[in-house]
Amino acid sequence: MKQPGVSGIVTGAKVQRSHLKMPRLKKSQLRLITLCFSTLMLMAYWEKIDNNIVTHVKSFSYRYLLNNFTFINASFRVNPKDAVKFSNHRYLINQRKCGEKDILLLLFVKSSSENFERRQAIRSTWGNVTYIERTLGVTVRVLFALGLHPELEQREKLKMQLLFEDQKYHDLIQQDFMDTFHNLTLKLLLQLGWKETYCHHARFFMSADDDVFVHTPNLIHLLQGHSNAKDLWIGRVHRGSPPNRDKESKYYVSQDLYPWLSYPDYTPGSGYVLSSDVATKIYQAALTINASFHIDDVFLGICAKVMDIDPKNHAFFSGEGKAPYHPCIYNQMMTSHGHVSDIQEMWRRVTEAEVGHISSGLIWRLYCTVAKVRLLCVPFLSNSYPCKAAFF
Repeated sequence: MKQPGVSGIVTGAKVQRSHLKMPRLKKSQLRLITLCFSTLMLMAYWEKIDNNIVTHVKSFSYRYLLNNFTFINASFRVNPKDAVKFSNHRYLINQRKCGEKDILLLLFVKSSSENFERRQAIRSTWGNVTYIERTLGVTVRVLFALGLHPELEQREKLKMQLLFEDQKYHDLIQQDFMDTFHNLTLKLLLQLGWKETYCHHARFFMSADDDVFVHTPNLIHLLQGHSNAKDLWIGRVHRGSPPNRDKESKYYVSQDLYPWLSYPDYTPGSGYVLSSDVATKIYQAALTINASFHIDDVFLGICAKVMDIDPKNHAFFSGEGKAPYHPCIYNQMMTSHGHVSDIQEMWRRVTEAEVGHISSGLIWRLYCTVAKVRLLCVPFLSNSYPCKAAFF
């Protein structure tokens, strides 16, 4: 027997489901929606994509397919009379003697006038020249390159402090340009010019930032193996790097200032070493180049290209990050970037007796290789040394 009302309920449910049923999209419509969405996303993030991907592809193509930087001579060369104004700054604090001894290394640290504690930490750790001479048997001269604090009130406050500091340590070199990021090229000219004038006999020249840790013993051993080296420029080499076109970045370089796709090869200003002859050649080139280009490490690369000098890459000159804390790293470390509060701790670690006498046996080498692979080859874990450094 047919129950009353049941068919009505079923019919009503069918009607309700028919109202809720979404219309099916054709494949062509779905493709069109996907294309529109992708286009909108591409437009929204194009600047980031262009800065981080497209420009790097163009730059690498320019560097490795064309590899022609003849534009440098035509575009960056200036009359020596015009170029001298960049290096002709007055010394406010100066050391007119480098020392009569055979100096293996003249090591300049780029510092700011207010960074007294950083300089103190360096003097008592990796920049301790007395320790270096007594322990390693070589003479190293460590100096700090300074400009003027950009704020007048702070400048006057720091003036007497710097004079007292220099009277005690005799290791400050200060000129009268404003100490800002955009004047780093002037600070590079200060260093190279001082070496040429007062310390021409130093066999090697190094420039480093005051937040960089230099493993002095390892570095000295490296340089002793190149004691008669010529044409040596060593550091963490950047090849095929594009100019930064992001206007929000402090590394921004406009099309007008540098319209080309790629920089010449260069080493970051955080730490690199030049043999004496290379330092002289680069300084000579700098006196003919427009030094208004404010990124100092790229400027050095431009000068080196003019003189046909190529950098040599060393895997244990640091990138942007700190080196991992591990004895297998200390054994080969040259520089590590980003040290301020932990510089004393790092020095203690790398100079411990067992670090200086790490076993060279097969088992230890295998252990270190595995440890370095874990520390250096996991993506995004470390940006200090490249993965290939694990196998050195």
